[in-house]
Amino acid sequence: MSNSRHILCIDLKSFFASCECIDRGLDAFTTPLVVANPNQGNGAITLAVTPFLKNLGIKGRTRLYEIPKHISYKIVRPRMSLYLKKSEEVVSIYLDFVAKEDLHVYSIDECFLDVTNYLKFYHKTDEELAEMILKTIEEKTGLTANCGIGPNLLLAKVAMDLDAKRYKNGICKWTEEDIPTKLWTITPLSKMWGIGPRMERNLNRLGIYSIGDLAHYDVHKLKEKYGIMGEEIWNHANGIDESRIQDFRIPPKEKSFSHSQVLFKDYYENNGKMILREMIDVICNRLRASHVEGSVIGLGIGYSKSIEGGFYHTMKLDSPTDDEEIIMKSCEILFDRYYEELPIRKITISVGKISPKVGLQLTLFENYEMKKKEEQFLLAFDEVKNKFGKNSLIKASHLLPDSTAIERNQKIGGHQA
Repeated sequence: MSNSRHILCIDLKSFFASCECIDRGLDAFTTPLVVANPNQGNGAITLAVTPFLKNLGIKGRTRLYEIPKHISYKIVRPRMSLYLKKSEEVVSIYLDFVAKEDLHVYSIDECFLDVTNYLKFYHKTDEELAEMILKTIEEKTGLTANCGIGPNLLLAKVAMDLDAKRYKNGICKWTEEDIPTKLWTITPLSKMWGIGPRMERNLNRLGIYSIGDLAHYDVHKLKEKYGIMGEEIWNHANGIDESRIQDFRIPPKEKSFSHSQVLFKDYYENNGKMILREMIDVICNRLRASHVEGSVIGLGIGYSKSIEGGFYHTMKLDSPTDDEEIIMKSCEILFDRYYEELPIRKITISVGKISPKVGLQLTLFENYEMKKKEEQFLLAFDEVKNKFGKNSLIKASHLLPDSTAIERNQKIGGHQA
């Protein structure tokens, strides 16, 4: 495999619950504790449970009424300030071992480290260095962690997700040789990082039920059907991931286009993606008006205040674009990969690494004449809306009850005109 690296993916075990136990002087491995909002009653969603409860078969994300009545446990409120403080402590430990450019903070409790250039310095193998880092975390913070090691970010992440917890030291390494025997045997498909239940159902309809099935499917058919998402999941099924930690960094002074919306009620996957598409319409209109394109797509989701938290992640495209469908599919990849089926109250979209538009970018499956007509249509669409008002032309979906497009078009800077 080209560009083979030594990547560590480290995940802090039962992070929120472990933080609460440490702060209270309790042992997370012997204490039945859940993190949830008790004011929401028995239907409250647990944000985390201790390893002790996980060993009894209780899932990390569940509703209180789903926990068997014979199991007694302590409920504590979530304290994000505590978790952020603990997360910062762990990140500072990572930075004792690697430089900032070789660290990607994936979430509050999970990070990627590229240790390729550090093995000779520490005179250790990647597994020995991983063990040293995990021991340091436990000694300095009291937190325990699992670690996946791989030649790229994908295999490190999947090794951590699916295999690391089986090992006594919490460390598991996958290599290219493990792809046929470990990666391809994964089923159902949604166990694989980056494949959500929706994509799983779509692939099942094509007769694809395991990662091995996906790896051996015609990549051209997948790309024709799902665009860049189809090619990406095929690459991942074959253990291919050319991304680097540096790809996730957008220089702070670099120009980008962004759009954020606070929602007036709880949204979930179906109506959330509808709002996503409406927001992408707005961003692409601005890109076309400025005659620019972007090649780094960012998606942020903020959950309801009763839950707190959320995520923001980016994805690098092969080439710059202002195409609504490409940006939407990129956002769907990020959404399906990171969304946790929790109530959504804020959505943020960004397009970065901006460059002037110099012509049409075509894939092997696109026709120049059709693409040119589509571009002319969108420019005419923009011209009418700019002249007669944003609501002069609307999509049928904007009339749906959960749509916010018409109301938002009547506002200036997000406020009533």
